[in-house]
Amino acid sequence: MYRILLAEDDAVMREYLTRALQRAGYRVTAVDCGTAALSLIEQERFDLLLTDIVMPEMDGIELAQRSSELVPDMRVMFITGFAAVTLRAGRTMPQARVLSKPFHLRDLVGEIDRLFEMDTVPSHP
Repeated sequence: MYRILLAEDDAVMREYLTRALQRAGYRVTAVDCGTAALSLIEQERFDLLLTDIVMPEMDGIELAQRSSELVPDMRVMFITGFAAVTLRAGRTMPQARVLSKPFHLRDLVGEIDRLFEMDTVPSHP
């Protein structure tokens, strides 16, 4: 079972996303800020960092950059409601996915499912 670390400062959104991802079969640990997420990344293994970009203390882009230094193979997906921030995230972390708010939960789950499908595709020499 894949483990997702969700960093989202909005409590309602955090709970909503956590429940949806758990129903889709993922193990989710949710925190309200980037500094809490970074602390967990230093202690535990996660397959995906799902982070809002605009958060207090440490924004999602800085969190993703620092996380990728600690765990280079952890996948990153940003969620944001700000178009300009989306562009910055794409330039800073080009390998990360960006999902713009508002989005439907099935779109989020579908994007995450696709990220993990790469693990099940056999490699050819």
